Amino acid sequence: MKAKWLIFGLVVVSLLVMTACSLPAKQVSANESSSGKLVEIAVGSTLKITLESNATTGYSWALKEISDTGILQKTDNTYEAPTSGLIGAGGKEVWNFKAFKAGKVSLSMEYSQPWAGGQKGAKSFNLTVIVK
Repeated sequence: MKAKWLIFGLVVVSLLVMTACSLPAKQVSANESSSGKLVEIAVGSTLKITLESNATTGYSWALKEISDTGILQKTDNTYEAPTSGLIGAGGKEVWNFKAFKAGKVSLSMEYSQPWAGGQKGAKSFNLTVIVK
């Protein structure tokens, strides 16, 4: 009788482990108010950073540094145009990153006009990411 309960217990534990391992990865969001702060995400999860941007002025966000690309890597970035229809209105830049392994990463970005003679460092964004 004890053997049956032991086998039953092992089956239940195995099912729980398989379920936990198959849970979908989560997405953690950050924006300009997150700058200078720390966020925690799980391995396999994504980090979505949304920053105000105005392409009509020639400014854009550039990734300056990810301290360890073995832990966190940029997957893509896009510009979302304004929905107001106003001439010269600003939109948003959306940056996505994926967490590959546990660790601590510093991430920094800069809002500049990228051409020679353009204004550099109008704004900055810095984030510490803990991947667990």
